[in-house]
Amino acid sequence: MFIISTIADLIPICPEDFDKSSAVAIEDNINAKYANKVIQELGLCMSFYCLLEASDGLIGHGTGMVNANVTFDMIVFRPHKGEIMMGKISSGSEKGIKITMEFFSDILIPPSLLMEGAKFDHAEQVWTFQPEDGPIMYFDVGEIVRFRVEAEEWNEQNPNAPDVFEDTSEIKPVSYSIIGSMQLDGLGPVAWW
Repeated sequence: MFIISTIADLIPICPEDFDKSSAVAIEDNINAKYANKVIQELGLCMSFYCLLEASDGLIGHGTGMVNANVTFDMIVFRPHKGEIMMGKISSGSEKGIKITMEFFSDILIPPSLLMEGAKFDHAEQVWTFQPEDGPIMYFDVGEIVRFRVEAEEWNEQNPNAPDVFEDTSEIKPVSYSIIGSMQLDGLGPVAWW
């Protein structure tokens, strides 16, 4: 679920950070730049792990900022295909079940990857499942579930500011999302098992 990735970058250090030790100032600025951000084809950056190398800082002309070339390790969230994870149901719709974790909420279980026979209850806005010889069971909001990672979806984000005349009714896709399944025994709401 978590990996360590090595990244090299130019990190600017503001004059306000000069009272800190160099290592602490670099770490703080790396976390400010990368923590809770998605890097395409890498994953969701969680936190600085360790500093591998740092150059002597060069003072930028006119700004007083010190720029240091650094190489560092970052803790990154990127689950492997086939990995079993736990999360909480945040909502249900005809498109499937949305799952959230404490730090990541772009997980979808589409209808085709739910248990065979699962149905969407429009009145209750939840998915249900009824075994052959048992009562109807519900995928209730807030329920803790296990799911299997099936795929990742990456979407390039436009760095430009939105145009004043741009149609904002269209929901733009998130930069990184996970597609999961609940078709195997032991998957689905934990309370069922």
